[in-house]
Amino acid sequence: MLPTTASILSRLRLKQLRLLIALGEQGSLIKAAEQVSISQPGATKALQEIENTLGTPLFVRTNRGLEPNDLGHCAIRYARLIQTDISHLRDEMMGILQGHGGRLSVGVIMGAVPFMTDALSRLLELRPELSVEIVEDTSARLLHLLDQGRLDLAICRTSISRQPALYDSRNLHDETLAVVAHREHPLAKRPSLQLADLADSRWVVYSANMPMRLLLEREFHEAGLRFPLYLLETTSAFTTLSLLQKNPTFVALLSIDVARFCTHFGMTTILPLTLLSRSEPYQLITRHGASLSSIARLFIDQLMPAPSQP
Repeated sequence: MLPTTASILSRLRLKQLRLLIALGEQGSLIKAAEQVSISQPGATKALQEIENTLGTPLFVRTNRGLEPNDLGHCAIRYARLIQTDISHLRDEMMGILQGHGGRLSVGVIMGAVPFMTDALSRLLELRPELSVEIVEDTSARLLHLLDQGRLDLAICRTSISRQPALYDSRNLHDETLAVVAHREHPLAKRPSLQLADLADSRWVVYSANMPMRLLLEREFHEAGLRFPLYLLETTSAFTTLSLLQKNPTFVALLSIDVARFCTHFGMTTILPLTLLSRSEPYQLITRHGASLSSIARLFIDQLMPAPSQP
């Protein structure tokens, strides 16, 4: 049985985490000891202490050296995350001490990227030395990262969560959806289209139970059409655009902001199809009761500017 979190925190030391990372890189106790500037006996003892602290072996001893087992790979990955977080801690503290800079971690779903980048551009005009991490993913994944404290805030939706009360959320921006395709799509020149015209098309869609996917399924159902059987599922904007570029008969559902951006640069065209369903608005989401940094609050001001006075 694994020890408690409190037990691990009270016994694990940062130098031990450095040794874990070095072992993952070197595969040799001797080379890892050299990398972290300790003796081989000291490294052997430290590794024993790490495994005792975590309550399980992390490496397999072979003729080639030390090879991490599945738990070892897990421990090494989190050791690297902790090292990165400490580096970010130093960077943010340095920015605060120098009166500028700082660091911001933002999660965003694909459709909200243009909206987010507009606000971020305004923020960077105010704080040009700010370091920013942007994570684009599904709402489910972003909420998970928010739970772990790896994001300051996210622009996504809480409707996919089983525990929406864990978050503070505010509606940011209504989303309109558009069907897009290659500029040479066979139906691109039509003055108007019905969903039935695209019923036999190969669709590039989000995974099941994601809001955009559910909306598309609802559109097919209300039109009395069978939902397409042969789908290409992805959460990647780049993958979606690449598929549309390579396959002029494919179609995809995107937010109107992303669709207009791609069409403006000649990557896609917006097909003349009007969807009946309304999409959920994007939300600004933070952990309930979380203390936000001054940079996070300033970014929120750019996302949600105060209404102008009459």
